Amino acid sequence: MNDTIEFRSDNSAGCAPEILAAIAAANSGTALAYGADDWTAALHERVAEVFECPHVAVFPVASGTAANALSLATLCPPWGSVLCHETAHVLRSECGATSMFSGGGVIRGLPGENSLLDPDALEQAFAATRWNDPHDSQPSVLSLTCPTDFGTIYDATQVTELARLARSRGMRVHLDGARIANALAQLGCSPAELTWKAGVDILSLGATKNGVLSTDAIVCFDPALVEQLTYRLKRAGHVSSKMRFQSVQIDAYLRDGLWLDLAGRANAAMERLAVGITGLGVELLADPPVNMAFARVDASVADRLEAAGLQFYRMGGPGVIRLVTNFATTVADIDAALGHLSAALR
Repeated sequence: MNDTIEFRSDNSAGCAPEILAAIAAANSGTALAYGADDWTAALHERVAEVFECPHVAVFPVASGTAANALSLATLCPPWGSVLCHETAHVLRSECGATSMFSGGGVIRGLPGENSLLDPDALEQAFAATRWNDPHDSQPSVLSLTCPTDFGTIYDATQVTELARLARSRGMRVHLDGARIANALAQLGCSPAELTWKAGVDILSLGATKNGVLSTDAIVCFDPALVEQLTYRLKRAGHVSSKMRFQSVQIDAYLRDGLWLDLAGRANAAMERLAVGITGLGVELLADPPVNMAFARVDASVADRLEAAGLQFYRMGGPGVIRLVTNFATTVADIDAALGHLSAALR
């Protein structure tokens, strides 16, 4: 539609053609409402296959915020607290949705380098808690974000260790997987290894950042939580009458590894961009393992990049811009962006 180059967010990308085709294919005839349809039944089978977990349950919802908030509300009582990294999306960018849906649950941010929770910081939070004291909110859930909002990733070993610490205090574990496909494409491990095999109870799947049109999903690995999720979603208005159009999106997304392919394209685009940026002498705050990078540039350079048609956010600290690639970012986009950067530096 225009000559701009999109690096603001992978949310800004369009819908993958495979997803649109699946929606069109489902738009024929009639189907029972509220998930009692063949497409939703097929989605449950798909998720069980992909995550190697026969007792898994999946709940389509309208957004990643809904997936996070309803997942955490299911795990956290009103007097409880969610422990997460101090930069976590559930704490910084969701307007207290978890506290609302949980009836008052508190979210506590903990430190850790590179936006990753540190086991020592988690232990210190445990030590500072007045356990079994009604004057103190009781830590009930550990929420991890992978990749983090700064593009860093936990591997399966790190998730397992943090989940083990949480379990030692009777806590449950949630994984905000807004870009989990990008992490899996980079790590090369299976979805099961990074989730339930590592101790995760509930996953926010994360799909709209990676080519899905209008749906995210909650993936629940604990059958004991399914009934509560069923009622919470209905009460929150997240049981769609025409759920087949949500379910078919997630089914197509997971079918034949499409989600990993889309994420791999975004990661590869960022790798090319990062190599080019550093080759021009621009500092990256860290080597980006997935599709997000933070570069340090003068304000005048950022101004010239924007004037040239690059779209990005100024975030991550003074003099820092965030660049995010997506599944539709092309080699031509990257090369043009690097050309603009070279000119702006001059």
